[in-house]
Amino acid sequence: MKNMVVFASGYGSNFQSIIEASEQGHLKAHVVGLICDQPQAYVINRAQLHHVPVKVITRTDYASKEAMDKAILEQCQTWNADYLILAGYMRLLSPFIVHAYPSRILNIHPSLLPKYKGLHAIEQAIAHHEKEYGITIHYVDEGMDTGEIIAQRKFSVEEINVEIIKQKISKLEQETYVQVIQKLLEEDHEKSAH
Repeated sequence: MKNMVVFASGYGSNFQSIIEASEQGHLKAHVVGLICDQPQAYVINRAQLHHVPVKVITRTDYASKEAMDKAILEQCQTWNADYLILAGYMRLLSPFIVHAYPSRILNIHPSLLPKYKGLHAIEQAIAHHEKEYGITIHYVDEGMDTGEIIAQRKFSVEEINVEIIKQKISKLEQETYVQVIQKLLEEDHEKSAH
């Protein structure tokens, strides 16, 4: 079984779906830790309820972003992480973390990349009166939401209702992320078996 460290900054609904899938055996991986950059984030409560170790690493605790990311990398290595799963983590990772886990860092983003990178992607799409919304799961590289796309799911809307769009995107994220991670784990297993 592969070890996954989940990174999250907020409410943690994707973390919740990942941990539940792991516990129920739908996701053949152990969630060995949570990295969080916000000490008050609700995702920490979720991790504690499921007895997942939590490491809160905030930018203000370190002299530089590089020092912070070195602490993150060391923690991931201590937990023997095979994969890093970004689930609403609002920071870019330093290149040395990306290089330490080539094609082993995944992110989920609430837009159809390459459109609407970065923060407030749904709001950006709404501001452009888009008719199609969706999510992208991609590998993390050194840019912001620029890594190779693994999967996209989308839906069309007749009229703009912000709440409905956000709910649909959240539901799609929770369903799709677990499926895609499991598929990658299976492909990884097949490669290492040959």
